[in-house]
Amino acid sequence: MQIRLVKKADIGTRRQTLIFLAAIFLALFTTGLFILFLGLNPIRVYISMINGAFGSAYRLEQTFVNAIPLIITSLGIAIAFRMKFWNIGAEGQIIMGAFFASYVALNHSDLSRPVLLSIMFLAGFIGGAIWGFIPAFFKAKWGTNETIITLMMNYVALKWIIYLQFGPWKDPSALGFPKIPNFAENAILPKLFGLHIGWIIALILVVLVYIFMNRSKKGFEIAVIGESINTARYAGINIFRTIILAMVLSGGICGIVGMIQTSGVNLTLSKEITGGVGYTAIITAWLGALKPHWIVLVSVLFAALIQGSSYIQSAFGLSAASAQLFQAIILFFVLGSEFFARYKVIFDWKSLSKAKEDRE
Repeated sequence: MQIRLVKKADIGTRRQTLIFLAAIFLALFTTGLFILFLGLNPIRVYISMINGAFGSAYRLEQTFVNAIPLIITSLGIAIAFRMKFWNIGAEGQIIMGAFFASYVALNHSDLSRPVLLSIMFLAGFIGGAIWGFIPAFFKAKWGTNETIITLMMNYVALKWIIYLQFGPWKDPSALGFPKIPNFAENAILPKLFGLHIGWIIALILVVLVYIFMNRSKKGFEIAVIGESINTARYAGINIFRTIILAMVLSGGICGIVGMIQTSGVNLTLSKEITGGVGYTAIITAWLGALKPHWIVLVSVLFAALIQGSSYIQSAFGLSAASAQLFQAIILFFVLGSEFFARYKVIFDWKSLSKAKEDRE
């Protein structure tokens, strides 16, 4: 018997939806067994998770606070992934965006709020764009492995922030605690409807990235390179410039997240600024099929899962590891559904029969 994987030529929306729903059901069933093992009622736990994510104005706000960086980072990653440039460096790009924005905030706090925030926004984009440009240049010029370079650059960026936090940017008034000074009031993002305006930035970027990827010439060229680089060359597309452009945009958008997190959430720069968003966004971008509108939905649901899991820790006295295991089980089945939606497993029994006949 031979087992073969065949990629499906056409993935119907109905079939993909059914597979996804089946994966969710299996995930909830499996997680329910684990919850029973802990001596808890699965239905009560699931209801509490929903309540923890959406049950009050504050919880809903926290869900969207978690969703905003996920949405924007996923958009940045989607641009690179559409070109099959595997940008695993969103963490570093977020950090460098945060660093550039923080430099402006800490050294030019005398500026008016609109001017200062605008410069911080631009600085955040530039910081992430520079960190995206470096691996793009090496890839376009010498064909280096972008996965390794972008991943390694995450650690370089992190160590740089640790150096600043324990060294030249250390707050002298923090009584020896390794902390960078908090931002001035005019360097903090204002709120609208109880939530910092990062959500408006996220929605604007969703529209802009959608138009760029689906309605612009450069977006089309990025998609062509992703499908076949030889076809792109034959069509006269400038491979070098397109790779650079895609990664400058990808890194720059991730850098904006750094600005938003420092100015809207943490109110300072620290080595914990990303919270692992750069890695989580790889999952949400992929589950969103690299499409901006689906990325929004997936990111909000994933943020709700994170917030709900955090809530049940205190509600049921669960350990952090148990709550994280719930997330892992659900992700395992959802990601697995992508495989079965895109590929068909064929068991070739004829080859087994033929092999038996040959032996006889």
